[in-house]
Amino acid sequence: MSDEAAVDDGPNLDPDLGTDRTRRRRAVLYVAPFLALGLADVLLLLWWGINPLWGFMILPPILFCSALAYLAFSTDFLDDRT
Repeated sequence: MSDEAAVDDGPNLDPDLGTDRTRRRRAVLYVAPFLALGLADVLLLLWWGINPLWGFMILPPILFCSALAYLAFSTDFLDDRT
């Protein structure tokens, strides 16, 4: 029996198979603190008793920037820029 036949890689023969899952997990970990801070800011504005319209006016930019950051990190859009 040769050494090549003795090596068992298991069912995952493609080394790049898990990279999408890893990138998505990394993207969530990077974006989650900023999203949490933005949502906490909205809740703080509402708790202070300011007009609720102001709290919901800043919500779309927070969500939009978080979605853009998630897409940038999960697709490795910035990897070829460095």
